[in-house]
Amino acid sequence: MFTVAIVAALYSSASFADWSANISAVSDYTFNGVSQTQNDPALQGGVDKAFDNGTYAGTWASNVDFGGDTNLEWDFYVGRYQMLTETVSLDYGIAYYSYHGGDDSSDGNYPEVYTKFGYASDYGSSELNFWYTWDYFGTGAKHAIAMVAHTFELAPNHHLRASFDVSNSLDSDKWLWNGDDTSFYHYRLAYQTSYEGFDFEIAAENTNLDFDTADERIVFGVSKTFSF
Repeated sequence: MFTVAIVAALYSSASFADWSANISAVSDYTFNGVSQTQNDPALQGGVDKAFDNGTYAGTWASNVDFGGDTNLEWDFYVGRYQMLTETVSLDYGIAYYSYHGGDDSSDGNYPEVYTKFGYASDYGSSELNFWYTWDYFGTGAKHAIAMVAHTFELAPNHHLRASFDVSNSLDSDKWLWNGDDTSFYHYRLAYQTSYEGFDFEIAAENTNLDFDTADERIVFGVSKTFSF
């Protein structure tokens, strides 16, 4: 799943209306703390275009494993990123998640709208993010996710990002977590750095769900972004 970090990277320089691409390898593809690959590694990549008015569009893909024939997630999104003040940013848009590999994989396709606020200060970068869908994984269930996060600069090129998010099913008759839970929480602490043009992250994360693809874990990732 594409993240606010990708969008921020699109606008990290003064050059707009450009294309960029990213590729990454991760030891586990987790989505709000739940493995999408049965605790196995994933290869991921995307292509984005940013325009000088703050609008962006892109696509992103990853291998997945839900225990069936579905083996690919392919996402599409369009949104707008803008600075409301010198320190406050707003990112909003709509995404579409599609799944492939099996005859019924597309039954899990669903749209999602999102709004993300950012605040930069001498103490780091803070985030307040929201996601909402009316058809979670094709079930017709309304579902919402809220996240707070903060990134600290430990030293030049060394950052620590802490995040906490809550996922909520708003239609318990259509979607439940872990038997009868309508919601769960997920927390994550990540160290981030870069070297020779590559970005590195190692993160510890856990949820309060009680199954092995949502237990505590250490996730490692390396990525590279290209601008053209």
